Amino acid sequence: GQGVDEPLSATGFRQADAAGLFLSNVKFTHVFSSDLLRAKQTAATILGKNKFCKDLEIKYDARLRERKYGVAEGRPLTDLKAMAKTAGEQCPSFTPSGGETLDEVRERARDFFEFLCRLAVELEQKEQDMHGATSRSSETAEEQLVFPWTNHCSEAELSSGSGGTSKVLDANILVVSHGAYMRNWISYFVSDLNCTLPTNLTKSQLSSVSPNTGVSHFIIKLENGNLLKPEITCVCLNQDSHL
Repeated sequence: GQGVDEPLSATGFRQADAAGLFLSNVKFTHVFSSDLLRAKQTAATILGKNKFCKDLEIKYDARLRERKYGVAEGRPLTDLKAMAKTAGEQCPSFTPSGGETLDEVRERARDFFEFLCRLAVELEQKEQDMHGATSRSSETAEEQLVFPWTNHCSEAELSSGSGGTSKVLDANILVVSHGAYMRNWISYFVSDLNCTLPTNLTKSQLSSVSPNTGVSHFIIKLENGNLLKPEITCVCLNQDSHL
């Protein structure tokens, strides 16, 4: 939750190191993290391993905090499940006294995602004003985005072009958050924004909480900068092959 702001354990640091090595060839343009200590340490560890953006500023945002669990925070998961059972409900829909509802968490996720979309559009507009339209094909091979989990995808599939009709927004954003929060964010993508999912993804995988340092990759297209209709494709969900 939010009330117990503990640092990473030794295992947590090893997992963050593994995630950093896994993402070391991915050139990020922005990094955002929850302002809780375990997420801040994870983000810093990942950037410390990166070949391109070790010095990139990490921006901390309270909208990325874990779901607030009220009176259940600092107690074992079994206590939360017992509280839910007593109330005649099931986790994760149960809200302990003083905690956030799933709708409240989703609202935070929606607000932050819309902020990211505005950021991407503004970035593209600035780039065009300064340099004119550019494409990733002008970058050297070393500078291109290298996603370790998409060996089966071609660069064309990842880069976004729909016959040249879509505008590619040159932002590649790393977001470091928390399991229950991200499950709600993904649910928002799927139910509210009709995110396209990998064909082999099962319902149980979709509803499960990511393992620590699990990686999910989404491609967001904003047709002509239209913030109201983002086209979202999930490339991978809760990828943990680095662990």
